[in-house]
Amino acid sequence: MAERSLRGTNLSWLSFESDEGVTFSERQMVAYTCDDGHVTELPFSVEAEIPATWECRCGLNAKLNDGPEPELKPTKAPRTHWDMLLERRSIPELEELLEERLALLREKRGEKPRRQRTA
Repeated sequence: MAERSLRGTNLSWLSFESDEGVTFSERQMVAYTCDDGHVTELPFSVEAEIPATWECRCGLNAKLNDGPEPELKPTKAPRTHWDMLLERRSIPELEELLEERLALLREKRGEKPRRQRTA
């Protein structure tokens, strides 16, 4: 089987169709500029909705030249570990847990237990 080669046409790049009778849609060239000054020109159909931003080759967002300002999406503030902890426990509960854990650590080290603070 290895000695035998497959014969046929290379369909990955060879097409038997022709461009006769094909009408392409009208195109418009649209330019985008990023903050680093890179200009990207892209062809769009005249019927297409033109996006306000396009990802530049450098990775930044490029803005549409002579276009409206892109809408900023509202961002949600990131929740920290402390915020999530406060959703589950109150400050007095956390202080009590801290005192319990400190007492266990002191006991392991052989220290004398401290007196509890009263609020």
